[in-house]
Amino acid sequence: MKIVLLNGELTDPGRASISVYDRGFLYGDSVFETVRTYGGAPYALDEHMQRLGRSAERVHIRLPVAAEVIADEVKKAISLASNPESYVRVMVTRGTGPMGLDPDLAENPSRIVFVEPLVAPPRESYQRGIDAILVRTARAADATAAAGAKVANYLSSLLAIRDAKRAGASEALFVDGKGRVLEGASSNVFTVTRGRLVTAPEESGILAGITRAHLIRAATRLGIEVVPRAFTEADLFAADEAFISSSIREMLPVVRVNGRAIGPGVPGPLTRRIHEEFRAGAGAPGPLPWQ
Repeated sequence: MKIVLLNGELTDPGRASISVYDRGFLYGDSVFETVRTYGGAPYALDEHMQRLGRSAERVHIRLPVAAEVIADEVKKAISLASNPESYVRVMVTRGTGPMGLDPDLAENPSRIVFVEPLVAPPRESYQRGIDAILVRTARAADATAAAGAKVANYLSSLLAIRDAKRAGASEALFVDGKGRVLEGASSNVFTVTRGRLVTAPEESGILAGITRAHLIRAATRLGIEVVPRAFTEADLFAADEAFISSSIREMLPVVRVNGRAIGPGVPGPLTRRIHEEFRAGAGAPGPLPWQ
């Protein structure tokens, strides 16, 4: 079942609306979070709300209510939806005002909580792994004080995913002007090289994913060394394994990039071990996604 809470009020999803003068609509001037449930409970909700607050602070959007209130609204919406598992999106826009880029023109920030039935990637994506492509592009918040904020201006990601689909791939990996592989269009990216887990550091301007953080903790519990450092295209192609991570997908093995195999071209053993440990830590019910 789909549920929408608009500024805390239950609203018919088919009729929910905001002003055409809302800056989220006009300029993509908003921040958001994506949360999923395990056993019907929102996973790492406090961490997501903390990141929502950090993102809002970086782009100077005032949260209309305390993060704790938004968290309670998320729980209420999940309960009303009564889905076996849910996908949750929380958005906060800067609000409405006269047209113009000046953020001080806006007032009355809006908040929206969306809940829908969770649709995970197909089992074969976990069993066989996915293809990705490399894309050289700048992201919306690059070289700004908002770097690392989860903003709704996803034009770079939308165009990159379009290119990925045309190439028969499932994800696009962003490469910056220094040749560093930073993150996916909607994911964080990891490599496994000689038993070490490598991922771009937060200082490089990546979105510090909540799932990324929990995967790092899972790897640490397994005794796997985690190395936060920049890596290049050459490093990626020399890796033994690679995978991406996000809230909804958890982690997906990347077995080919630009048509070239990563390692043996199949999901690797450390990818599987880390995924199992992550799901155990999350209290995820049911079989593993590739089973």
